[in-house]
Amino acid sequence: MAYEKQVKLLGDQRLFELNPAVKKYTLRDIGFVESKNGRFVLERPLDVNAGFNNSFKLKMAISSDLRTFKLTTTSANGLQEVNLFKKNDSQLLEQLDYVLHQLIERKVIQLIS
Repeated sequence: MAYEKQVKLLGDQRLFELNPAVKKYTLRDIGFVESKNGRFVLERPLDVNAGFNNSFKLKMAISSDLRTFKLTTTSANGLQEVNLFKKNDSQLLEQLDYVLHQLIERKVIQLIS
Protein backbone atom coordinates (compact mmCIF):
# COMPACT_ATOMS: atom_id res chain seq x y z
CA MET A 1 0.00 0.00 0.00
CA ALA A 2 1.34 3.42 -0.98
CA TYR A 3 1.51 6.46 1.24
CA GLU A 4 -1.67 8.51 0.87
CA LYS A 5 -3.09 11.81 2.13
CA GLN A 6 -6.41 10.13 3.03
CA VAL A 7 -6.87 6.52 4.14
CA LYS A 8 -9.74 4.13 4.88
CA LEU A 9 -9.19 0.90 6.76
CA LEU A 10 -10.30 -2.21 4.90
CA GLY A 11 -14.04 -2.62 5.54
CA ASP A 12 -14.41 0.68 7.41
CA GLN A 13 -16.55 3.59 6.24
CA ARG A 14 -14.51 6.25 8.03
CA LEU A 15 -11.92 8.29 6.16
CA PHE A 16 -8.84 9.57 7.97
CA GLU A 17 -6.12 12.07 7.16
CA LEU A 18 -3.07 13.32 9.02
CA ASN A 19 -3.76 16.22 11.32
CA PRO A 20 -1.91 19.31 10.02
CA ALA A 21 -0.83 19.99 13.63
CA VAL A 22 1.05 16.67 13.98
CA LYS A 23 4.55 17.05 15.45
CA LYS A 24 7.50 14.65 15.45
CA TYR A 25 7.90 14.87 19.22
CA THR A 26 4.24 13.87 19.66
CA LEU A 27 4.80 10.81 17.46
CA ARG A 28 7.82 9.75 19.51
CA ASP A 29 5.92 10.41 22.74
CA ILE A 30 3.08 8.02 21.87
CA GLY A 31 5.28 5.17 20.68
CA PHE A 32 6.15 5.78 17.04
CA VAL A 33 9.63 4.61 16.09
CA GLU A 34 11.66 6.67 13.64
CA SER A 35 13.35 4.62 10.92
CA LYS A 36 16.72 5.38 9.35
CA ASN A 37 15.07 7.18 6.44
CA GLY A 38 12.97 9.37 8.76
CA ARG A 39 9.61 7.59 8.54
CA PHE A 40 7.60 7.06 11.70
CA VAL A 41 6.12 3.62 12.35
CA LEU A 42 3.59 2.48 14.97
CA GLU A 43 2.34 -1.06 15.56
CA ARG A 44 -0.38 -1.79 18.14
CA PRO A 45 -1.93 -5.18 19.03
CA LEU A 46 -5.73 -5.26 18.91
CA ASP A 47 -6.50 -8.42 20.87
CA VAL A 48 -6.05 -7.72 24.57
CA ASN A 49 -6.28 -11.44 25.45
CA ALA A 50 -3.56 -12.60 23.04
CA GLY A 51 0.13 -11.86 23.23
CA PHE A 52 1.66 -9.23 20.96
CA ASN A 53 2.84 -11.84 18.45
CA ASN A 54 -0.56 -13.61 18.31
CA SER A 55 -2.81 -10.60 17.88
CA PHE A 56 -4.26 -8.71 14.92
CA LYS A 57 -2.41 -5.42 14.66
CA LEU A 58 -3.01 -1.83 13.66
CA LYS A 59 -0.01 -0.57 11.70
CA MET A 60 0.62 3.03 10.84
CA ALA A 61 3.53 4.57 8.96
CA ILE A 62 4.00 8.30 8.38
CA SER A 63 6.35 9.76 5.78
CA SER A 64 9.31 11.80 6.99
CA ASP A 65 7.72 15.05 5.77
CA LEU A 66 4.55 14.31 7.83
CA ARG A 67 2.30 14.76 4.77
CA THR A 68 1.30 11.21 3.82
CA PHE A 69 0.72 7.97 5.69
CA LYS A 70 -0.37 4.33 5.62
CA LEU A 71 -2.91 2.81 8.01
CA THR A 72 -3.78 -0.90 7.96
CA THR A 73 -5.04 -3.72 10.12
CA THR A 74 -2.98 -6.86 9.67
CA SER A 75 -2.81 -10.48 10.67
CA ALA A 76 -0.68 -11.51 13.65
CA ASN A 77 2.44 -11.91 11.50
CA GLY A 78 1.83 -8.48 9.93
CA LEU A 79 1.98 -9.74 6.37
CA GLN A 80 -1.68 -9.77 5.34
CA GLU A 81 -4.20 -6.95 5.50
CA VAL A 82 -7.31 -8.04 7.41
CA ASN A 83 -10.89 -6.76 7.37
CA LEU A 84 -11.73 -6.71 11.09
CA PHE A 85 -15.29 -5.62 10.35
CA LYS A 86 -16.05 -9.03 8.83
CA LYS A 87 -14.81 -10.80 11.98
CA ASN A 88 -17.79 -9.58 14.06
CA ASP A 89 -15.57 -9.48 17.13
CA SER A 90 -16.72 -6.59 19.29
CA GLN A 91 -13.54 -6.67 21.43
CA LEU A 92 -11.29 -6.22 18.38
CA LEU A 93 -13.41 -3.38 17.05
CA GLU A 94 -13.56 -1.73 20.46
CA GLN A 95 -9.77 -1.88 20.78
CA LEU A 96 -9.36 -0.56 17.22
CA ASP A 97 -11.66 2.37 18.03
CA TYR A 98 -9.72 3.01 21.24
CA VAL A 99 -6.37 3.21 19.42
CA LEU A 100 -7.81 5.39 16.65
CA HIS A 101 -9.42 7.68 19.24
CA GLN A 102 -6.05 8.07 20.99
CA LEU A 103 -4.44 9.04 17.67
CA ILE A 104 -7.20 11.58 17.04
CA GLU A 105 -6.99 12.94 20.58
CA ARG A 106 -3.21 13.41 20.30
CA LYS A 107 -3.68 15.23 16.95
CA VAL A 108 -1.93 12.63 14.83
CA ILE A 109 -4.90 11.88 12.57
CA GLN A 110 -8.32 13.39 12.08
CA LEU A 111 -11.61 11.99 10.91
CA ILE A 112 -12.89 13.41 7.62
CA SER A 113 -16.07 11.40 7.23
